[in-house]
Amino acid sequence: MSHKFQIHQLVRIVHPRISDKRASASGIYEVTRLMPADQTGEVSYRIKSSGFGERAVRESEIAARASEI
Repeated sequence: MSHKFQIHQLVRIVHPRISDKRASASGIYEVTRLMPADQTGEVSYRIKSSGFGERAVRESEIAARASEI
């Protein structure tokens, strides 16, 4: 499976968890690293938001920022 998003692209989390303390207030994250596929074949990304550090997400958990669609 190839990556749908690119480094430096702005994305949002599709279904953020209400109790997720790592969630950005703006909901916008920047892709910082493309990661390999897991055992299911789904690729992952490292994303970051100012003030919240980085986190790993699967491709199915993120979408392009609304203004980029």
